[in-house]
Amino acid sequence: MKLLRLLPVLALLVPLLGLATFVAGETVPLGTLYTRDAGGTLRATKLWVVEHRRVLWLRAARPGRAWLAHLEANPEVDFERNSVRASFRAVPHHDEETRAAIDRAFRAQNGVIDWWYGVLLRSDAIPVELVPRR
Repeated sequence: MKLLRLLPVLALLVPLLGLATFVAGETVPLGTLYTRDAGGTLRATKLWVVEHRRVLWLRAARPGRAWLAHLEANPEVDFERNSVRASFRAVPHHDEETRAAIDRAFRAQNGVIDWWYGVLLRSDAIPVELVPRR
């Protein structure tokens, strides 16, 4: 009987939590990554970005993300931040030391929002370094 009383509360709480998560994710520094898929089609993906030691870094929440597969096949990408678009070579890093450093940088920048997204989405995250092309 008590469970039946909780159902309306849960029915309201779950969508509110989803909305709060979406809004929180939009408040952190974002940029747009431009990659090309196997067919050559340009793909745009909005992502969180952090500057760590004067280098821009992205992070795939888990292996298998489409944008990660695109840049692994063709690392020549563009990234737009603050209305400035530039060309980069994207370099995924699979070592634990780099992952831990970039996780700390994102956590320092985004605080509890980064923690919450980690709980919901992150598993074996892959940091991606953006190396400027000349």
